[in-house]
Amino acid sequence: MKVLLAGATGTLGVPLVRRLTKAGHQVIGITRTEPGAGVLWDLGASSVIADALDRDSLLRALKDTHADAVIHQLTALKRPPMRARDVEPTNRLRVEGTANLLAAAEQVGARRFVTQSFFGGYGFHDGSRLLTEQDRFAPPGGRFDPTWQALRSTEQQVLEAPGIEGIALRYGGFYGPASVSQILEGLQKRQFPVPRDGGAYASLVYIEDAAAATVAALDRSAPGQVYNIVDDEPVRWGVLIDAFAAAFGLPKPRRVPGALLRLAAPYMGGLMTRQSLRLSNAKAKAELGWRPIMPTYREGIEALLAELRPTHDGESEGVRP
Repeated sequence: MKVLLAGATGTLGVPLVRRLTKAGHQVIGITRTEPGAGVLWDLGASSVIADALDRDSLLRALKDTHADAVIHQLTALKRPPMRARDVEPTNRLRVEGTANLLAAAEQVGARRFVTQSFFGGYGFHDGSRLLTEQDRFAPPGGRFDPTWQALRSTEQQVLEAPGIEGIALRYGGFYGPASVSQILEGLQKRQFPVPRDGGAYASLVYIEDAAAATVAALDRSAPGQVYNIVDDEPVRWGVLIDAFAAAFGLPKPRRVPGALLRLAAPYMGGLMTRQSLRLSNAKAKAELGWRPIMPTYREGIEALLAELRPTHDGESEGVRP
């Protein structure tokens, strides 16, 4: 297929371009900058320079473009979000950006559309059971409500768009070689505290596994499906961060009360203490034929250690929740 990829130079976009081209797809990446176009050229993809939040300029840039599918991987998260306002630009991309990309899909003749969603949209849970795609998604969430409703918006727009074969991927927390600096740097400086009781469960996914699942969904999913894209073993935040510290020989993180963590970083603190989310990946395995190469955080950290440890000096790359 000829695939129009929004977010092509992002954390997931770059490995996704590599996997799409390896699978035989032709990639047209949307980027806002000339340097981004250069990155895509080096990856073997073509590019269009446009802002997905500016519908008119986006459609003008795509005037002579044809594509069979669109993949939406746009976020505006340069660092882990600490407060609700840190997620606001990404919320716009999930609401307005999705609408604009659906208009672009119609213009370029694409019928298939894969959109990025996020495991945090399941809301507040106690971690007592595995959540499946059948569980309620994006319930009312107080200060979290704008973020959760933005996730609901991107899913509903894509799954309900006339003439579109929509697919939504609810990714776990990304981590990988290109997105790990904040945790390792925070641990080095003793600036990455964790909840005193170990915190909530998180469902993670190694970035290359997320890219592989996205290609599998593009190629194999039936229309109208939603998938949890996570590894096989949810892990408590305290256990995860302790494992990073031990593997890289960094100071063990400070333990603080959950209430203090939420006060200092309301968004990330809430995710680490109140959203205990253990997701099942059984549907993605059964329907997409996908298996994570890094089935747990342990294999993922070993792979990161092998790649990053030889040059690690306290400023190495680390995990982006």
